[in-house]
Amino acid sequence: MAATSVVVLDRGNNTTCTINLHGATVVSWRVNNQEQLFVSKQAVFDGKKAIRGGIPFVFPQFGPWTFGPQHGFARIVRWNLEKAPERLASGDVEAIFSLMDSDFTRSIWSFPFQLTYRLILREKELHSNIAVYNPSKDTTFSFNLLLHTYFKVPDVRRCQITGLQGCTFLDKTSNEGALYQETRDVVTIGEWTDRIYQNTPHEHIITNVVSGRKMRIQKCNFPDTVIWNPWMDHAKEMNDFGDDEYPNMVCVESGHVSSPVILLPGMAFEASQILQVM
Repeated sequence: MAATSVVVLDRGNNTTCTINLHGATVVSWRVNNQEQLFVSKQAVFDGKKAIRGGIPFVFPQFGPWTFGPQHGFARIVRWNLEKAPERLASGDVEAIFSLMDSDFTRSIWSFPFQLTYRLILREKELHSNIAVYNPSKDTTFSFNLLLHTYFKVPDVRRCQITGLQGCTFLDKTSNEGALYQETRDVVTIGEWTDRIYQNTPHEHIITNVVSGRKMRIQKCNFPDTVIWNPWMDHAKEMNDFGDDEYPNMVCVESGHVSSPVILLPGMAFEASQILQVM
Protein backbone atom coordinates (compact mmCIF):
# COMPACT_ATOMS: atom_id res chain seq x y z
CA MET A 1 0.00 0.00 0.00
CA ALA A 2 1.85 3.08 -1.22
CA ALA A 3 1.92 5.92 1.30
CA THR A 4 0.43 8.29 -1.28
CA SER A 5 -2.73 6.21 -1.45
CA VAL A 6 -3.68 6.91 2.18
CA VAL A 7 -5.15 10.04 3.79
CA VAL A 8 -5.19 10.46 7.57
CA LEU A 9 -7.50 12.72 9.59
CA ASP A 10 -5.93 13.31 13.01
CA ARG A 11 -7.96 15.04 15.68
CA GLY A 12 -5.37 14.60 18.43
CA ASN A 13 -5.80 12.47 21.55
CA ASN A 14 -5.12 9.35 19.44
CA THR A 15 -8.34 9.88 17.52
CA THR A 16 -7.77 9.30 13.82
CA CYS A 17 -9.47 8.21 10.63
CA THR A 18 -7.55 6.68 7.72
CA ILE A 19 -8.93 6.60 4.17
CA ASN A 20 -7.42 4.57 1.35
CA LEU A 21 -7.99 6.39 -1.95
CA HIS A 22 -8.70 2.98 -3.51
CA GLY A 23 -12.47 3.14 -3.23
CA ALA A 24 -12.22 6.05 -0.78
CA THR A 25 -12.41 3.20 1.73
CA VAL A 26 -12.22 4.19 5.39
CA VAL A 27 -9.77 1.54 6.64
CA SER A 28 -9.37 2.73 10.23
CA TRP A 29 -11.26 4.82 12.76
CA ARG A 30 -9.60 5.06 16.15
CA VAL A 31 -11.17 6.80 19.14
CA ASN A 32 -8.67 7.32 21.97
CA ASN A 33 -6.48 4.77 20.18
CA GLN A 34 -9.22 2.12 20.08
CA GLU A 35 -9.97 0.76 16.63
CA GLN A 36 -13.70 0.76 15.88
CA LEU A 37 -13.68 -0.86 12.43
CA PHE A 38 -12.90 -4.40 11.36
CA VAL A 39 -10.47 -5.02 8.51
CA SER A 40 -9.62 -8.63 7.71
CA LYS A 41 -6.02 -9.71 8.29
CA GLN A 42 -6.30 -11.21 4.80
CA ALA A 43 -7.61 -8.06 3.11
CA VAL A 44 -5.91 -7.37 -0.22
CA PHE A 45 -4.45 -3.92 -0.88
CA ASP A 46 -3.50 -4.31 -4.54
CA GLY A 47 -5.36 -1.30 -5.90
CA LYS A 48 -7.70 -3.65 -7.79
CA LYS A 49 -9.76 -5.75 -5.40
CA ALA A 50 -12.25 -4.18 -3.00
CA ILE A 51 -10.78 -3.85 0.50
CA ARG A 52 -12.29 -6.43 2.89
CA GLY A 53 -13.39 -4.32 5.84
CA GLY A 54 -13.61 -0.75 7.05
CA ILE A 55 -16.27 1.21 5.16
CA PRO A 56 -16.44 0.23 1.48
CA PHE A 57 -18.46 2.68 -0.65
CA VAL A 58 -21.14 0.87 -2.68
CA PHE A 59 -22.28 2.66 -5.90
CA PRO A 60 -24.09 2.48 -8.34
CA GLN A 61 -25.16 -1.11 -7.69
CA PHE A 62 -25.76 -3.13 -4.53
CA GLY A 63 -25.18 -6.87 -4.85
CA PRO A 64 -24.48 -8.82 -8.05
CA TRP A 65 -24.46 -6.73 -11.22
CA THR A 66 -25.06 -7.89 -14.78
CA PHE A 67 -22.90 -5.11 -16.20
CA GLY A 68 -19.95 -5.02 -13.84
CA PRO A 69 -18.43 -5.90 -10.47
CA GLN A 70 -20.55 -6.84 -7.46
CA HIS A 71 -21.49 -3.76 -5.40
CA GLY A 72 -20.52 -1.47 -8.29
CA PHE A 73 -17.27 0.22 -9.21
CA ALA A 74 -16.91 3.02 -6.62
CA ARG A 75 -15.15 0.70 -4.15
CA ILE A 76 -12.55 -0.50 -6.69
CA VAL A 77 -11.45 2.75 -8.37
CA ARG A 78 -9.11 5.42 -7.11
CA TRP A 79 -10.85 8.54 -5.84
CA ASN A 80 -9.54 12.10 -5.81
CA LEU A 81 -8.67 13.97 -2.64
CA GLU A 82 -10.77 17.07 -3.29
CA LYS A 83 -9.86 18.80 -0.04
CA ALA A 84 -6.96 17.67 2.16
CA PRO A 85 -7.64 17.17 5.88
CA GLU A 86 -8.27 20.53 7.53
CA ARG A 87 -8.94 21.41 11.14
CA LEU A 88 -12.22 23.27 11.62
CA ALA A 89 -12.86 25.95 14.24
CA SER A 90 -14.56 23.27 16.35
CA GLY A 91 -11.32 21.28 16.48
CA ASP A 92 -12.87 18.62 14.25
CA VAL A 93 -11.05 17.54 11.09
CA GLU A 94 -12.63 17.44 7.63
CA ALA A 95 -11.56 15.98 4.29
CA ILE A 96 -13.46 15.74 0.99
CA PHE A 97 -13.12 13.03 -1.65
CA SER A 98 -14.60 12.96 -5.13
CA LEU A 99 -15.19 10.63 -8.03
CA MET A 100 -16.52 11.33 -11.48
CA ASP A 101 -17.18 9.21 -14.52
CA SER A 102 -14.16 8.00 -16.48
CA ASP A 103 -13.53 5.82 -19.52
CA PHE A 104 -13.48 2.87 -17.14
CA THR A 105 -16.81 3.65 -15.41
CA ARG A 106 -18.50 4.54 -18.72
CA SER A 107 -17.38 1.20 -20.17
CA ILE A 108 -19.54 -0.45 -17.47
CA TRP A 109 -22.22 2.17 -16.83
CA SER A 110 -22.61 4.82 -19.52
CA PHE A 111 -23.75 7.76 -17.37
CA PRO A 112 -21.92 10.92 -16.37
CA PHE A 113 -21.96 11.46 -12.59
CA GLN A 114 -20.17 13.29 -9.81
CA LEU A 115 -19.79 11.88 -6.29
CA THR A 116 -18.68 13.95 -3.33
CA TYR A 117 -17.82 12.23 -0.04
CA ARG A 118 -17.17 14.48 2.94
CA LEU A 119 -15.80 12.99 6.15
CA ILE A 120 -15.65 14.85 9.45
CA LEU A 121 -13.80 13.34 12.41
CA ARG A 122 -15.16 14.53 15.74
CA GLU A 123 -14.15 13.58 19.26
CA LYS A 124 -16.24 10.40 19.37
CA GLU A 125 -18.01 10.59 16.03
CA LEU A 126 -17.37 9.99 12.36
CA HIS A 127 -19.65 11.94 10.01
CA SER A 128 -20.10 10.92 6.36
CA ASN A 129 -21.92 13.22 3.93
CA ILE A 130 -22.47 12.01 0.38
CA ALA A 131 -23.75 13.89 -2.65
CA VAL A 132 -24.50 12.28 -6.02
CA TYR A 133 -24.94 14.75 -8.89
CA ASN A 134 -26.25 14.12 -12.39
CA PRO A 135 -24.49 16.65 -14.67
CA SER A 136 -26.32 15.47 -17.79
CA LYS A 137 -28.63 17.84 -19.70
CA ASP A 138 -31.05 15.16 -20.82
CA THR A 139 -30.35 11.74 -19.26
CA THR A 140 -31.87 10.35 -16.06
CA PHE A 141 -30.07 7.56 -14.22
CA SER A 142 -30.91 5.35 -11.26
CA PHE A 143 -28.55 3.90 -8.68
CA ASN A 144 -28.07 2.20 -5.33
CA LEU A 145 -25.91 3.74 -2.63
CA LEU A 146 -24.66 2.12 0.58
CA LEU A 147 -21.94 2.43 3.21
CA HIS A 148 -20.85 -1.18 3.85
CA THR A 149 -19.55 -0.57 7.40
CA TYR A 150 -17.69 -3.41 9.14
CA PHE A 151 -17.78 -2.84 12.91
CA LYS A 152 -15.14 -4.49 15.08
CA VAL A 153 -16.66 -6.47 17.97
CA PRO A 154 -15.20 -8.84 20.58
CA ASP A 155 -17.94 -11.46 19.98
CA VAL A 156 -20.79 -10.90 17.52
CA ARG A 157 -22.96 -13.38 19.46
CA ARG A 158 -23.12 -10.87 22.31
CA CYS A 159 -24.14 -7.89 20.18
CA GLN A 160 -27.67 -6.55 20.06
CA ILE A 161 -28.90 -4.23 17.31
CA THR A 162 -31.81 -1.91 18.07
CA GLY A 163 -34.32 -0.13 15.85
CA LEU A 164 -35.42 -3.01 13.62
CA GLN A 165 -38.57 -4.26 15.36
CA GLY A 166 -41.59 -4.13 13.07
CA CYS A 167 -39.49 -3.59 9.93
CA THR A 168 -39.93 -5.70 6.84
CA PHE A 169 -36.78 -7.47 5.69
CA LEU A 170 -35.57 -9.45 2.70
CA ASP A 171 -33.70 -12.56 3.84
CA LYS A 172 -30.95 -13.22 1.31
CA THR A 173 -29.93 -16.48 3.01
CA SER A 174 -33.13 -18.17 1.82
CA ASN A 175 -33.41 -19.07 -1.86
CA GLU A 176 -36.83 -17.53 -2.19
CA GLY A 177 -35.60 -14.13 -1.04
CA ALA A 178 -38.88 -13.93 0.88
CA LEU A 179 -40.01 -10.85 2.84
CA TYR A 180 -40.49 -11.21 6.58
CA GLN A 181 -41.33 -8.93 9.47
CA GLU A 182 -38.90 -8.50 12.38
CA THR A 183 -40.63 -9.19 15.69
CA ARG A 184 -37.62 -8.93 18.04
CA ASP A 185 -37.01 -5.67 19.91
CA VAL A 186 -33.27 -6.29 19.50
CA VAL A 187 -31.69 -8.31 16.71
CA THR A 188 -28.96 -10.79 17.62
CA ILE A 189 -26.70 -12.81 15.33
CA GLY A 190 -25.89 -16.49 15.83
CA GLU A 191 -25.68 -17.80 12.27
CA TRP A 192 -25.11 -16.73 8.65
CA THR A 193 -27.06 -13.49 8.35
CA ASP A 194 -27.73 -11.42 5.22
CA ARG A 195 -30.79 -9.21 5.47
CA ILE A 196 -32.02 -5.99 3.91
CA TYR A 197 -34.30 -4.24 6.42
CA GLN A 198 -36.56 -1.73 4.70
CA ASN A 199 -37.82 1.68 5.86
CA THR A 200 -35.72 1.51 9.00
CA PRO A 201 -35.67 4.32 11.57
CA HIS A 202 -32.96 6.98 11.56
CA GLU A 203 -31.08 5.42 14.46
CA HIS A 204 -29.67 2.05 15.49
CA ILE A 205 -27.54 1.14 18.48
CA ILE A 206 -25.17 -1.83 18.49
CA THR A 207 -24.28 -3.07 21.97
CA ASN A 208 -21.06 -4.78 23.05
CA VAL A 209 -18.78 -3.33 20.42
CA VAL A 210 -15.12 -2.58 21.27
CA SER A 211 -14.50 -2.53 25.06
CA GLY A 212 -18.14 -3.43 25.73
CA ARG A 213 -19.32 0.00 24.59
CA LYS A 214 -22.25 0.96 22.40
CA MET A 215 -22.13 2.30 18.86
CA ARG A 216 -24.87 4.65 17.65
CA ILE A 217 -25.63 4.83 13.93
CA GLN A 218 -27.66 7.81 12.76
CA LYS A 219 -28.60 8.08 9.11
CA CYS A 220 -30.44 10.41 6.77
CA ASN A 221 -31.83 9.52 3.31
CA PHE A 222 -30.70 5.94 3.77
CA PRO A 223 -34.04 4.09 4.11
CA ASP A 224 -32.50 0.60 4.30
CA THR A 225 -30.27 -1.13 6.83
CA VAL A 226 -28.36 -4.24 5.77
CA ILE A 227 -27.14 -6.69 8.44
CA TRP A 228 -24.47 -9.16 7.36
CA ASN A 229 -22.19 -11.75 8.92
CA PRO A 230 -20.86 -14.61 6.75
CA TRP A 231 -20.49 -17.05 9.69
CA MET A 232 -18.21 -20.03 9.44
CA ASP A 233 -19.13 -21.68 6.14
CA HIS A 234 -19.24 -18.50 4.08
CA ALA A 235 -16.11 -17.14 5.73
CA LYS A 236 -14.26 -20.15 4.31
CA GLU A 237 -15.47 -19.29 0.80
CA MET A 238 -13.74 -15.87 0.86
CA ASN A 239 -9.98 -15.89 0.26
CA ASP A 240 -9.63 -12.34 1.64
CA PHE A 241 -11.37 -13.16 4.94
CA GLY A 242 -9.96 -15.40 7.69
CA ASP A 243 -11.92 -18.56 8.49
CA ASP A 244 -12.01 -17.61 12.19
CA GLU A 245 -12.65 -13.85 11.87
CA TYR A 246 -16.45 -13.85 11.65
CA PRO A 247 -17.05 -13.56 15.45
CA ASN A 248 -15.09 -10.29 15.49
CA MET A 249 -17.18 -8.33 13.00
CA VAL A 250 -20.68 -7.29 12.13
CA CYS A 251 -21.79 -5.30 9.12
CA VAL A 252 -24.57 -2.81 9.80
CA GLU A 253 -24.90 -0.93 6.55
CA SER A 254 -26.85 2.27 5.82
CA GLY A 255 -28.12 2.28 2.27
CA HIS A 256 -30.66 3.07 -0.40
CA VAL A 257 -30.87 -0.37 -2.00
CA SER A 258 -34.32 -1.97 -1.85
CA SER A 259 -35.46 0.59 -4.40
CA PRO A 260 -33.14 2.69 -6.55
CA VAL A 261 -32.67 6.44 -6.38
CA ILE A 262 -33.84 8.00 -9.65
CA LEU A 263 -31.81 11.11 -10.43
CA LEU A 264 -33.08 13.56 -13.05
CA PRO A 265 -30.71 15.69 -15.17
CA GLY A 266 -29.08 18.50 -13.19
CA MET A 267 -30.29 17.13 -9.87
CA ALA A 268 -28.39 15.96 -6.79
CA PHE A 269 -29.13 13.38 -4.10
CA GLU A 270 -27.66 13.69 -0.62
CA ALA A 271 -27.41 11.19 2.21
CA SER A 272 -25.47 11.07 5.45
CA GLN A 273 -24.42 8.88 8.35
CA ILE A 274 -23.04 9.60 11.81
CA LEU A 275 -21.24 6.91 13.79
CA GLN A 276 -20.89 7.68 17.49
CA VAL A 277 -19.05 5.76 20.19
CA MET A 278 -21.25 6.03 23.29
